[in-house]
Amino acid sequence: MVAEPFRQSSNQSTQGLSRDQLQHLLSWMRILQQALTLEAENGFKNLEGRQENFHAFLVRQLAEPPSGLLPTKSQARLSQLAEAFASYPDSSESARRRLVTDSRQLLHGIRQGLEPPTPIGPPRLKKRGAERQRQMPLPSGNRSLTLESPLSEVKGIGPKLAERLAGLGLLLVKDLLQYYPRDYVDYSSLRRIQALEAGEAATIVATVRRCHGFTSPRNPNLSILELQLQDPTGRLKVRRFFAGRRFSSPAYLKSQSRLYPPGVTVAVSGLVKGGPYGMSFQDPLIEVMESPHSPLRSQSIGRLLPVYALTEGLTADRFRDLVLQILPLAASWPESLPEQRRQVLRLPRRSDALVAIHHPDDQQTLQSARRRLVFDEFLLLQLGLLKRRAELRRCSAPVLQTAGRRDGLVARFLELLPFPLTAAQQRVLTEIEADLVLSEPMARLIQGDVGSGKTVVAIAALLTAVEAGWQGAFMAPTEVLAEQHYRTLCCWLPQLHVSVELLTGATTRIRRRQILDDLVNGSLKILVGTHALIEDPVAFSRLGLVVVDEQHRFGVKQRNRLLNKGLQPHLLTMTATPIPRTLALSLHGDLDVSQIDELPPGRTPIQTQMIRGCDRDQAYQLIRDQVSRGQRAYVVLPLIEDSEKLDLRSAVKVHAHLSEQVFEEFTVGLLHGRLSSSEKQGVIQSFAAGDCQVLVSTTVVEVGVDVPQASVMVIDHADRFGLAQLHQLRGRVGRGAAASHCVLINDSTNPLARQRLEVLVRSSDGFEIAEIDLRLRGPGQVLGTKQSGLPDLALASLADDGAVLEEARDEAQRLLSEDPNLTDHSRLKELLEAQWQHLSGTAHLN
Repeated sequence: MVAEPFRQSSNQSTQGLSRDQLQHLLSWMRILQQALTLEAENGFKNLEGRQENFHAFLVRQLAEPPSGLLPTKSQARLSQLAEAFASYPDSSESARRRLVTDSRQLLHGIRQGLEPPTPIGPPRLKKRGAERQRQMPLPSGNRSLTLESPLSEVKGIGPKLAERLAGLGLLLVKDLLQYYPRDYVDYSSLRRIQALEAGEAATIVATVRRCHGFTSPRNPNLSILELQLQDPTGRLKVRRFFAGRRFSSPAYLKSQSRLYPPGVTVAVSGLVKGGPYGMSFQDPLIEVMESPHSPLRSQSIGRLLPVYALTEGLTADRFRDLVLQILPLAASWPESLPEQRRQVLRLPRRSDALVAIHHPDDQQTLQSARRRLVFDEFLLLQLGLLKRRAELRRCSAPVLQTAGRRDGLVARFLELLPFPLTAAQQRVLTEIEADLVLSEPMARLIQGDVGSGKTVVAIAALLTAVEAGWQGAFMAPTEVLAEQHYRTLCCWLPQLHVSVELLTGATTRIRRRQILDDLVNGSLKILVGTHALIEDPVAFSRLGLVVVDEQHRFGVKQRNRLLNKGLQPHLLTMTATPIPRTLALSLHGDLDVSQIDELPPGRTPIQTQMIRGCDRDQAYQLIRDQVSRGQRAYVVLPLIEDSEKLDLRSAVKVHAHLSEQVFEEFTVGLLHGRLSSSEKQGVIQSFAAGDCQVLVSTTVVEVGVDVPQASVMVIDHADRFGLAQLHQLRGRVGRGAAASHCVLINDSTNPLARQRLEVLVRSSDGFEIAEIDLRLRGPGQVLGTKQSGLPDLALASLADDGAVLEEARDEAQRLLSEDPNLTDHSRLKELLEAQWQHLSGTAHLN
């Protein structure tokens, strides 16, 4: 009897065979299989060929297989077949049939072993494309809608839903179209059951083998519908859960089971999860298909499913339905780019991009749509910045011509300094002086790391204005920083016979009136203050230069109000928050940028380390050692007082603990934002004088506190701060000659938090730290405020879309060079005016 069909792995059969040998062997087997097929199709009659009969051909071929290309076991089985075919003419028809069938099975098994099985490809699904969605007519109740229609007129949006949408800032149809998804669930990955992997979102197409519904034996309020599915690669159980007693009736469960009769084809999407019984889907979406090749009706299964930021009482499915309902209106969205430029820039139409961002066919379509919408955001931003810069250049500013640095106020000021300017400070001061002698208003930003000496350069610039017969204003975002600048100016300016005053919210009424009178009559030359400088009663006689420190903390409206107090004063802004190029282009596209990239000599590097909360005693011992050597220490915390919602140590509680139990031999001060201005000043002066050796504080010490004797900075719950903010806090130490230390206490178990803090441990480069901080947290968090003068970017990422930003800036420059007033680009002009009116309010754009 002939052996059962032979099967073995391709690795074993083809081991040691070259490609030519394998092709030769397969060719030999193919001839045999063709002969056997022909014999079977002709009724097993032992066909007669030109030279020999069928059985003789088989005997000869099977007895002499290709030499050395088959395993010994296979050759033995082929020899058995050759002997059996020798008696083929004398056998009955049933015996012939059996012999031919066994031979075909044996050859098929050998061939399967030689040729690796062709993998079964993923299933195919027909989905309604975005183009078809765009062309679909509006529902009958929405035929009269336009882009400017209130959402309350959309069918299905009642007063309550309209109120919830308004809470998201969605008032008109166009607002909803521009409310972009924050993420996508990718159900577009089509898989066979065997290829499913835990943790991925995927879609399968399978046949229902069995479906039955039952109530959970452990919970009578939970009913379960269980489907057993099968595709060519395997089987899978899918479950849907129904919570509530009304779903547990046998009649309801039976009606649900009837939706999925055995043999029907279903498409299933969901998150794949592993378990002890194999793979399954979490919260699956299921659709019964009319046939395996029928198009899907679902707008979710098998596609990229948009995820929106929602509010309470508004479900994801309801919101997606609302967007799809009005999506055809995107076709009427006016195009802002000329067709020729759009083609050159390889951008889709704005209307198509709006449809695709909400209803993408695939990743490629989504990325193309996103690039167009990001480009539009950046283009408007850059057009606004460049136009504002051009308008500023057309204004006339005071020409601050002085006697020069050698023998004027600036020269005498530099002689008073106990140190020479660094090369970087000299370079930046030269750039500023070159701007001040022009009739075109200066708009310059000084970027410099913590302690790089920006304030000295700013004082020199203010003295240039004073010497030229004008006044200067120095604005800081906090009272602490304003007072710090005031004290610094008071160290030098009285020696130069230049008057300087401080104006903050804490200034008494009598003192305020005197300051304002001196300001108006011109006897007061330099005024330092917080945002109190922009209040209406403040009027300058001849304001020639405005210096704004930590300028990203002031909005465009605030900055413009101060600028409007002069004819058109020069503007010098400073920031100790290093800003990556993409963010600088966006935030300061209307400013010239100077960088102080050199620290003064004598600065010692700060040793930074990260410890766990249980090792706080190490930090306290470091403080004790340093204070015993005459140094001082900061302990910074994120909260003033204990919070029920956050499990964090507070400044008040830690101050009590340190002063009463840990550092009984030292004086421990407390500084936070709720103290009055005089109380804050008293604490800082006590710390600076050495009466207080350890200062427990919130981030109010981030800027403006300059104590050279401070050599230790301990930051508790460091994971709660941004990297740029931590770098600023670290900069409060290392200002003297003594070696300085920064200790980051990290209680978080989040590996990302640890990774962020390790950046600070290994790097002291503020620009590298800011770049990473921007990528991890985004521009709003890096800048520390939403009032940064940066328009809201609904979709664009300054961390990831730098290349698109550069393209948009180039296009904005090209547009304005050809059409400065955007006369031929009315749509862009309209959008630009609306954006900058929203951003700057009624303030004049200087």
